[in-house]
Amino acid sequence: MDSTTCEATSVPLPQTASRGVKIAVAGGFGVGKTTFVGAVSEITPMRTEAEMTAASIGTDDLSATPSKRTTTVAFDFGRATLSQSTVLYLFGAPGQDRFKFVWDTVLNGALGAVVLVDTRRVEDSFPSLDRVEDEHLPYVVAHNVFGPKDQAHSLDDIREALQMAPGVPVMRCDARDRQSVRGVLIALVEHVMRLADPREGRA
Repeated sequence: MDSTTCEATSVPLPQTASRGVKIAVAGGFGVGKTTFVGAVSEITPMRTEAEMTAASIGTDDLSATPSKRTTTVAFDFGRATLSQSTVLYLFGAPGQDRFKFVWDTVLNGALGAVVLVDTRRVEDSFPSLDRVEDEHLPYVVAHNVFGPKDQAHSLDDIREALQMAPGVPVMRCDARDRQSVRGVLIALVEHVMRLADPREGRA
């Protein structure tokens, strides 16, 4: 791997913003975490991506993403205003085992997590799910849809394959689409609120 690129543009926070919340974005290698953060960020996201070289052969599984040319070597960072008072700071974790040392930084202080899933490689989701659960973080599972054929499995199928607890929200998303990503983040915040105060989930 060679050069790592980091970009960030300063955009002022709304004057009404009074609360900043850290959110972790996790998932397997090539599942769309960098795209997810970039789609919703209102600033130019900071990316620590490096070109993949021959050193990745036999280490990174490119069978489902043969056109992938870069990989995150630290973390992605973006910012999204959720409401007039709440701003989310998004930290995308690297997906490969060899970068697990970064996870402490990504998860420390997070309010909750989004775990992205690729149904072509469901098993790649388990390390991220295990780590998030070990940290006792509230989380939602988002199936990143890569195309029409990728919706062959129902959300119930995905829940069963991942052995999810009944109360964990599972949904579909398009990591390229801002509104779709925003919907996932809103679902996560609402899930966190319900866990903090069960009355929030009552009609």
